Amino acid sequence: MKIKIVNTSPHPLPAYETIASAGMDLRAFVNEPVELKPLQRALVPTGLFIELPVGYEAQIRPRSGLSIKSGISLLNTPGTIDADYRGEIKLIMVNLSDQTFVIRDGERIAQMVIARHERAEWVQVDELNPTERGTGGFGHTGK
Repeated sequence: MKIKIVNTSPHPLPAYETIASAGMDLRAFVNEPVELKPLQRALVPTGLFIELPVGYEAQIRPRSGLSIKSGISLLNTPGTIDADYRGEIKLIMVNLSDQTFVIRDGERIAQMVIARHERAEWVQVDELNPTERGTGGFGHTGK
């Protein structure tokens, strides 16, 4: 699939690291380092603008290595870039650690997965078909 992209940063385009990778790393595009104190959040630009086909979204997810090593994650995960959005991709980053973290220009800070999606059409009914699980949730199946 070919996707139009505008890159206003000096950094390479997002790319798959291996043949089986689902996500592509996104890099910070900041004029100066961004200091994230514990429990602080910041909107971090990437310099990227994309044009997705209708029926697709870009899911923005945390990088697992950054999360486990530094306690850095994303809020509203996964974030969704809709097919009709033409603004810059920006990431809502959060520091869940007890130490200050510095985001530097060009640092890989998140990953993006392109995914197909369906549009739902609601069919209002008075009751749903029963299942073995029924209304059990929140740990119901992990006996």
